[in-house]
Amino acid sequence: MNKIIPLLDGIRKDVIHGDKEMQDRFCNDHHPALIAELLEQLSPEEVYSILQNMPIEYSAHVMGLLEPATQEEVAEILDDAELADLINNMYSDERVDFIKLLSEDRVARVLRKVAQKERDDIIRLSGHEEGTAGAIMTSEYVSLKQELTVREALDKVRLEAPDKETIYYVFVVDEERKLVGFVSLRDLIMAPSYLRVKEIMKHELAFAYAHDPQEDVARKLSQYDLIAIPIVNANDTLIGIVTFDDVLDVAEEEATSDFHQMGAAGAVTTSLREASIWLIYQKRLPWLMVLILVNVLSGAGIAFYEDTIHAVVALVFFLPLLIGSGGNAGSQSATLMVRALATGDVEMRDWLRLFIREITVALCIGVTMGIAVSMIGIFRGGPDVAVVVAVTMVGVVMMGSLIGMSLPFILTRLKLDPATASAPLVTSLADIAGVLLYFTIATWYFGIVGII
Repeated sequence: MNKIIPLLDGIRKDVIHGDKEMQDRFCNDHHPALIAELLEQLSPEEVYSILQNMPIEYSAHVMGLLEPATQEEVAEILDDAELADLINNMYSDERVDFIKLLSEDRVARVLRKVAQKERDDIIRLSGHEEGTAGAIMTSEYVSLKQELTVREALDKVRLEAPDKETIYYVFVVDEERKLVGFVSLRDLIMAPSYLRVKEIMKHELAFAYAHDPQEDVARKLSQYDLIAIPIVNANDTLIGIVTFDDVLDVAEEEATSDFHQMGAAGAVTTSLREASIWLIYQKRLPWLMVLILVNVLSGAGIAFYEDTIHAVVALVFFLPLLIGSGGNAGSQSATLMVRALATGDVEMRDWLRLFIREITVALCIGVTMGIAVSMIGIFRGGPDVAVVVAVTMVGVVMMGSLIGMSLPFILTRLKLDPATASAPLVTSLADIAGVLLYFTIATWYFGIVGII
């Protein structure tokens, strides 16, 4: 906070009221991401004033990094010509995302003022389905022909670099623009100038198709430790790249969505700080209503065994402890499995092996917890209650764990999001199973010993 106030003062002093030299110096000294974060605290009118007094390339980058809600508010203030100027200077993937925030009428008006090259690029990139690699790729990359010499290739990279998002990987294409390999900037710099690109390029490379899910692209970038990955169409023609910063945004969105799902809340697509009470109400209520109906079954199970409860009242003391333990064990298993499925650490074919392992782990945990709780059972209800509680503890921990471990696989098989196997859902199912198991064991055992 101590650094934020001076920086905001600096923006007002050097950018709004300063001369061009002060404006340029301030922009050179501060990364656009930092300025975008600071501008989120200001009014749209003040953000507009600041952007208008920055170099257009810098202000376009800052605009692309603002939160969508802020972008919409600032866009309302900008006239069509100013908006077109910003769009012309944005990175291709950022301007496509920005365009989607505008109304159809505004887009039509602004695109008429955007340069032809950028307009064609926007139309081409906007045609890809949300959630695919094509929707987040950028067309700002350098490509080389195989027959170029290293000297010619470096001249081309040097010429195009200012307008490209990344130049650390340069992709090699044939005469039909089909992807045939890549060469790193380091390789180009180190290679003798007379060699041809085809002599130093690498043929084995990771790539993705435009229709591939974004999560798969993020996984490939991580797996191969890449800065950027080429995107091709069905004909293997190079049409764009996805950079690591783009997939970081995807990973953050996926993680946020999974956390919302695991909390039995629908995904809140806007900032939680900006979300309205009505929106949060809509997202949270449906699952809670479903879970009410599910938990009614627990109550029905308790009512069915009223005679057992009446005969051994001490059983009620252990009910929250036992069903809570089953739910907690299930939540642990579900969390581990959802994350493993999301990262690709496990796949559907691993289910049986993991199921067998989960039985062993849950049995060990259940026995340990059963021994611990039996001590309380002896003190609270006597040896017979201790036996019932200990055996039930083993059973509920095993059932909860197996439910939590299996649900993500079942949902994946049904083509549903495994994160829907949320902690509240697993807990509710484990509760029902725990209640029925507890009183079934109690009724059976106390019937044998003649207590009921």
